[in-house]
Amino acid sequence: MCVPGRTVRNEFGYHRRVEQTHSIGRDIRRLSNELFDVLVVGGGASGAATAREAALRGFNTALIEREDFSAGASAHCFKVVHGGIRYVQHGDVRRLRASCFERAVMLRIAPHLVSPLPFVIPTYGKGKSSRWFLGTGMLLYDALSADVNRHVADPARRVRGTRFLSRNETLELFPDIAVDSLTGAAVFEDGQMYSPPRLVLAFVGAASALGAAIGNYVEADRLLTEGTRVTGVQAVDRLSGERFDIRARLVINAAGPWAEGLLQPGYGQAGTYSRDACFMVDRKFATPMALAVQGRTKDSDALLARNSRHLFLVPWRNSTLVGVWHSIVPRDPDAVGLPRTELRQFIDEFNTCYPNLQLQESDVRRADFGLVPFGEAKSQQGGLSFGKQSRLIDHRSLGQSGLLSVISVRYTVARRDAVEALDLAVAQLDARRSGGDSTVAALMGGDIPDFNSAARSFQARRPAWLSEKSTDGLLRNYGTDASRVLELAEREPKLGRCFTGSHVSLAEAIYAVRAETAQRMGDIVFRRTELGTDGHPGVAALDELQTLLTQELGWTAQRSAEERAIVEREFERYLATPPANQPQQQARRA
Repeated sequence: MCVPGRTVRNEFGYHRRVEQTHSIGRDIRRLSNELFDVLVVGGGASGAATAREAALRGFNTALIEREDFSAGASAHCFKVVHGGIRYVQHGDVRRLRASCFERAVMLRIAPHLVSPLPFVIPTYGKGKSSRWFLGTGMLLYDALSADVNRHVADPARRVRGTRFLSRNETLELFPDIAVDSLTGAAVFEDGQMYSPPRLVLAFVGAASALGAAIGNYVEADRLLTEGTRVTGVQAVDRLSGERFDIRARLVINAAGPWAEGLLQPGYGQAGTYSRDACFMVDRKFATPMALAVQGRTKDSDALLARNSRHLFLVPWRNSTLVGVWHSIVPRDPDAVGLPRTELRQFIDEFNTCYPNLQLQESDVRRADFGLVPFGEAKSQQGGLSFGKQSRLIDHRSLGQSGLLSVISVRYTVARRDAVEALDLAVAQLDARRSGGDSTVAALMGGDIPDFNSAARSFQARRPAWLSEKSTDGLLRNYGTDASRVLELAEREPKLGRCFTGSHVSLAEAIYAVRAETAQRMGDIVFRRTELGTDGHPGVAALDELQTLLTQELGWTAQRSAEERAIVEREFERYLATPPANQPQQQARRA
């Protein structure tokens, strides 16, 4: 249980009112027995942020997710917390400032999981790719957002303004880029997520610490109604098969591309979805900066359109992300995929735009893709209308009360969409509760006022069995809770080592089970730890994890094999294969 309201100094030096250490629990009993003020359906970025906002405002809140938290599009994004620089082209000052504000909030409330990243845009000639054209727009962006960026106190998490590089400086950083007519580069900064699934989990943990009832692998099968009023959902526990009702005064449907499947005929409208895709290559460039590369697709909504939209090479951990490609596809989130033929087309396009790089399919560690609401598809001249906006539906306008639907377009606006949803909810709940400010209340693990100082302190205290890289990963993933993982390893020394070929420790896997409601092997591989988030970790590491979880959770041999098979299918879906330098089979350790 959490005990709020104490002012403490944590080991990272942050004086503030915080909750005591809290573990996330899966609480089917509460879900099936209580009447909630707010039930949030969907445990991605939008749903998790909405549950935290509701709990922070004092509402008795429940959050359910049909799979694991952040198992859908939220886990498979480009890892960027956008500040809205593209809205300069559209002349959309309101959305630009809103995006900048939300980026600043993320940098403030989750400094372990979000940090600034410079983006370099080479400038060419005297037209729309020139230094003056791009520079003017970026300096205007700085002017419109300067006051927002100052809200972040930690210098290590404060986004810096535009700066310019000379031709020589640009070539020193990126010697292989096209040199004809190159005049230099303009540099802006955006936010980058260290782990999108753990950012969602940080929202879930914050909601849980505030008293929300949490349930992953709980599916909303259908809405419960009394007349035209929604009164909850009939749910099914996808682990046990048990069916039960969850009652709530208001249901907020935040299930992303699955949201429309919950709505009754006539009470919702199908929208257009884009499959946003990127891939990760096993290359680490010397420069810790992202590089923009002129692509082939135009943004037909822009008032001041460039020659084409940019593709990006983005450093992330020990790899490089390449993307993003947008494709209009049917709304079928369970079936969406990325065939290798399309991956090869992406690689060919990128090599055409950046011929000196010469990416190969063998460089690809994995792909990522997910469905997000989109604008209008236009086939003329390769143009696409990138009018992505979140959708917030008050179903009273469609004759049904007790229900809101919110579908966010990206992480950046998830908290803002949650605020707007709860502002609407107040009218239906006929109550306004006072609570904390979600723009400053730290997420789970986020009570860190000076991240660089915290990192030095944590490295100085690392045990001998843990490498510097592993220690950095612990702090980035867990923030102030990283010490709890080390304490677990200290109590149970067998957990004080890393999986073969990985910097992820056995302690992290067991901590995920005991404190972070991990139920399945895939929860740990793909979402709680870094084991599989940047590619297949190798057969040996998965063998060790499978044995560890079988012992910890008492799985039968059949259940253990099923869990492993699910993990391997997930790797196949996202085009990840075991490292070539590791054997395909290895004896499992006891």
